[in-house]
Amino acid sequence: MPSATQAFPAFASEARRTRRRKPRSDRPADLAEPIMACEDNLEFLRRIPDASVQLVVTSPPYNLGKAYEKRSSLEAYLQQQAQVIDACARVLRPSGSICWQVGTYVDRGKVVPIDAVLYGLFKARGLKLRNRIVWYFGHGLHCARRLSGRYETINWWTKSDGYTFHLDPVRVPAKYPGKRHFKGPNVGNLSGNPKGKNPSDVWLFPNVKSNHVEKTVHPCQFPVELVERLVLFPASVNSAASPTACSSSCWARCACGGTSPGRCSRSAPGSRAGRRRASGGRRGAGADRNVGGGAARQRARLALSGRLVRVVSSQRRK
Repeated sequence: MPSATQAFPAFASEARRTRRRKPRSDRPADLAEPIMACEDNLEFLRRIPDASVQLVVTSPPYNLGKAYEKRSSLEAYLQQQAQVIDACARVLRPSGSICWQVGTYVDRGKVVPIDAVLYGLFKARGLKLRNRIVWYFGHGLHCARRLSGRYETINWWTKSDGYTFHLDPVRVPAKYPGKRHFKGPNVGNLSGNPKGKNPSDVWLFPNVKSNHVEKTVHPCQFPVELVERLVLFPASVNSAASPTACSSSCWARCACGGTSPGRCSRSAPGSRAGRRRASGGRRGAGADRNVGGGAARQRARLALSGRLVRVVSSQRRK
């Protein structure tokens, strides 16, 4: 198995900058060093070989004119997003997936669902939508002249019909785990899967706000639990090499127990926070909400351990 710098020599400098001084004894020898860069996402993606990435997880800016982005017309925003989609589609493997998390663009009180206006851009590039996942987070800012928004979406796109999908690692407890058939040929047997049920396309995870245990300086931070699930079901568990592109340092935090991932960001404070967060994950330190007692996190580590993993950003976080 080649090292990170052998497989992707263009990232040798990033790997050296983020190399740990004392490698963990339980870390698989064939895992890549973390790659974390502070630069434009398109420049970063240009150095990635074609069809080399198994999974892209990203959340682009929403074009709201926040301090970390420049507001533009909707047409200009879509043109910029089209460039990033092109770059992600180029580096994606035939069996790979893109998980694109977005919310709404608001223009003088009028709401535009971003995933709806981006749908045609993905479809025109031959990508196939498998799920439109609703991320319900339960709280946030209150609106005065419309109903308060309490969800965003994650569009799961694949490059081909031969995509990777693993249901068992993301199963959740059944509503009635001991329920049994009461008639028919299966009478007396469990009526549901003993491993749990399909988590469906509505996910309940609180967003990371000021009092959240995982909060850093980043203004729009992914909860670790959300990215864990996004990593587990489309990652190629049995693949010898499964590079992953991601714009969220919480992916590095959730998987660092068994891997050494990283990120790319145009924000220097965000990049520094990502390094600290990933470092805490490697040391077994740092706070997580950890509702499931660490079971999902352990599955994420096991799913990615023993493989060459490279994590980069597809674009700057919103």
